[in-house]
Amino acid sequence: MSDRSFLDWPFFEDRHRALSKELEAWCAANLPVDHGDTDAACRGLVAALGQAGFLTHSGAAAGETLDVRSLCLIRETLARHEGLADFAFAMQGLGMGPVSLFGTDEQRAWLEKTRAGEAISAFALSEPASGSDVANITTEARADGDGFVLNGEKTWISNGGIADVYTVFARTGEGPGAKGLSCFLVPADTPGLEIAERIDVIAPHPLARLRFDDMRLPASALIGERGKGFRIAMSTLDVFRSTVGAAALGFARRALDEALSRTRDRHLFGAPLFDLQMVQGHVADMALGVDASALLVYRAAWTKDMGAPRVSREAAMAKLHATETAQKVIDAAVQLHGGDGVRSGHIVESLYREIRALRIYEGASDVQKVVIARQTMGM
Repeated sequence: MSDRSFLDWPFFEDRHRALSKELEAWCAANLPVDHGDTDAACRGLVAALGQAGFLTHSGAAAGETLDVRSLCLIRETLARHEGLADFAFAMQGLGMGPVSLFGTDEQRAWLEKTRAGEAISAFALSEPASGSDVANITTEARADGDGFVLNGEKTWISNGGIADVYTVFARTGEGPGAKGLSCFLVPADTPGLEIAERIDVIAPHPLARLRFDDMRLPASALIGERGKGFRIAMSTLDVFRSTVGAAALGFARRALDEALSRTRDRHLFGAPLFDLQMVQGHVADMALGVDASALLVYRAAWTKDMGAPRVSREAAMAKLHATETAQKVIDAAVQLHGGDGVRSGHIVESLYREIRALRIYEGASDVQKVVIARQTMGM
């Protein structure tokens, strides 16, 4: 059992501790899942998480706000048990994030479906030539009559190919760069939307490249105001970036748990592996990294929940430290497992593949350093 003493920190309320206990029991009964068919596994996980009520935390009901501490606790717990379960939960939140924060009552009908696990959502921001450089988006949404016509491509879109609805960012031309972007709600069956390519990665998840070919949308598809798409994207990432750090924290906690079990049970030179001072040094570094990441993640989440309008600096610190540290913790766990650590199907081998993408998506580590530096300079 992982260390749960962090739940006593003042960041949390009794409702968070109750949520953690309930989710822990659900995970023990339902995870891991069969990865033979990744698409089917994700669909099943979304449905199961919806039926259990956990997806209600992925989006805010009308008049409510997202509770970022709950989002982080759920992602950390799911990631510790099953990376694909974390992915399934996270994308329901991120995909519908623009609707949670800026959507109309009509658009929120889709949010209620994703919160119930009855529909799968996706967040379509990245393009072949503009991943971290959001202001350089070239997908165009041209005003036409009482609606819009979209043309362009998106890539590295999580849940691409299985999503029922996408939030898509496109250029509407109100100004140069970031000033000319808007956000749209796009049902997957909209004519002109094509799944151009399914993308395979080292830790299998549903990913795709999307193509928009004269795709027509009604005016009601616009989320928020024209020209405010960059603000919508950044506000959404401001909420969910901390949760990426929480997922990394979950992976790191599991790696530490596996390393402790291995060094306790494995004998070398007539004594437990843990008795070697070098091994104790590794374990100490791992434990220190886990706790430091937890403090940064839940500080960012608490700060947002307490009403801070933006937590760009705190969220960037949480994501950067937690993802980079988790990579080191997991690498140490692989090393302590020896040959078993690189055996296909072993939990630490799986963690090694799972963690790498988190240092890239929702703002690569180098981009987080730029955010932190600029925010610090402006303080």
